[in-house]
Amino acid sequence: MIVAGADGCRTGWVVCRRDGNGALDIRVVKTLAEACEGPSILAVDMPIGLADMPRPGRTCEREARALLPGKTSSVFPTPCRPALACTTHAEANAVSKTMGVGLTRQTFHLFPKMREVDALMRGNEALHPIIHEAHPELAFARMNGGKPVLSRKRRPEGFAERLELLARHGFSWEPRSLPGAARDDVLDAIAVCRTALLIAQGAATRLGPEQERDRYGLPMNIWF
Repeated sequence: MIVAGADGCRTGWVVCRRDGNGALDIRVVKTLAEACEGPSILAVDMPIGLADMPRPGRTCEREARALLPGKTSSVFPTPCRPALACTTHAEANAVSKTMGVGLTRQTFHLFPKMREVDALMRGNEALHPIIHEAHPELAFARMNGGKPVLSRKRRPEGFAERLELLARHGFSWEPRSLPGAARDDVLDAIAVCRTALLIAQGAATRLGPEQERDRYGLPMNIWF
């Protein structure tokens, strides 16, 4: 059984694949569609399923923040679908504000990746049982006995702490440079790869009601 985790990076996606023997293959691909070839489960650190209104928004996000005290800012507020259609931050922010909530530039910078995932899921129903939304900090918290890892992953101590957690749970990685991706992107891809394995084993936790779907029938759940 092959499972995989994917995290967005500046040149595309970092993908960590794990085969049945536990061996990891980590590489950068340009499109998420490339990462879908092979694994039975692909966990992605990117929203799947978008609400039409920013409030109350997605149940899974509220539940995720409740599980990450001290780390709630790592759960970005997902834009509403009308805002995602906008091409500038000013326009997206204005549209979102008419519904009661502004939109940060940080979230707007994720729009291309969000659109890519959305188009992939809406365009191919066969991928629905394969691709699942995941969140690295929830994955690390689970590895850490349910406690959020409060150290910052871009700092040496935070990076080392997460690396050790991954190794302890069977996902050892010898840090090396990967052209097109930052080291913390790789950590996140490995973390959600573990989530993919848990999903495949029937051992993962789902946030948000199973029946909560967006207007296109896409699930609004986060797995860890």
